[in-house]
Amino acid sequence: MEPESDSTKAAAGNRKHLAMLERLSKRTATSSSESPEASPVAAFLSRFAAAKVVAESALSACRSSPDDAPASLAAASAAVDDLERLVAEASHSLPPYELRSALAAVSDLRAAHKLAASEIRPKKSFSFRNKSKATKNPPQDPPATPQPPPEQPKPTFDAILPGLGFRGRNGATLVKDLRVANEKDGDFTLADLVSCEVYLKGKCRALYIHKLRDCRVFIGPVFGSVLIEDVERCTFVMAAHQIRIHEARATDFYLRVRSRPIIEDCSGVRFAPHALKYVGIEEDLRDSGLEEDTGNWANVDDFKWLRAVQSPNWCLVPEEERLPTLDISEVHERDDCN
Repeated sequence: MEPESDSTKAAAGNRKHLAMLERLSKRTATSSSESPEASPVAAFLSRFAAAKVVAESALSACRSSPDDAPASLAAASAAVDDLERLVAEASHSLPPYELRSALAAVSDLRAAHKLAASEIRPKKSFSFRNKSKATKNPPQDPPATPQPPPEQPKPTFDAILPGLGFRGRNGATLVKDLRVANEKDGDFTLADLVSCEVYLKGKCRALYIHKLRDCRVFIGPVFGSVLIEDVERCTFVMAAHQIRIHEARATDFYLRVRSRPIIEDCSGVRFAPHALKYVGIEEDLRDSGLEEDTGNWANVDDFKWLRAVQSPNWCLVPEEERLPTLDISEVHERDDCN
């Protein structure tokens, strides 16, 4: 019974699980005759464990060395991006359990980075200590100046997101050509948009989407990962290696994706095949390794639905309701990035 208990504990703790798999991968490498198919997985686990240590060390440095916190924060962000890209590149060849474990580890590190950023950055704009001293030692005379305003809120999620992007717009048509030499192949962010139409031509490394309402978004190929959080009544048309969706409601996704799309805490989301074209998209898809339609747009994993039956949180868009392929070749840039 003790070996089963140890195995259960290892599966419950992501760090212990990865360490166990790394040890197992080393044994597999020495006995290649039994399971030659395991070698790509073993190689991934070894690289993932090393990259994860780099990210964790950078996050630890944010707190242990306050003077160097901004540099450590930037290094941690880059390390987590590298880790996420590593998972995206290997996602099509990983077994489901290893993929879920790796994605969960990346998600935890991304959340830890956001927390570290929110703890570090507000300290430059306000202080709590003066206020606490004032309450402990009330002045004998009435203060001559008014009390300071209520403490400022922590930075919002979109303020921490990296890269170029469109933020805080309402009722706008936002167009960007990512093929411009000094902007191509970077990260892009869409945050706090309401009733907007977004057109991005060209490819980018990673895409971050946060808090969109009643928007239509048409995106060129993403050769890394897409992270979508808190969207409602939107339509997305995009191609990517990996797409993870949190807290989406009443939203349609038209996808070409190498790995299975992942949803969490979603309701009323629907999926359909990719429906976007512009002059040069075939080359962009080929350069991004997305020229082949794997059909994974219809193979959705709901991480909050563990039963064997179909999740009630998502379905396919009926064929008669699907958008026709949209050609955005003639849509020209008309807004700047923030």
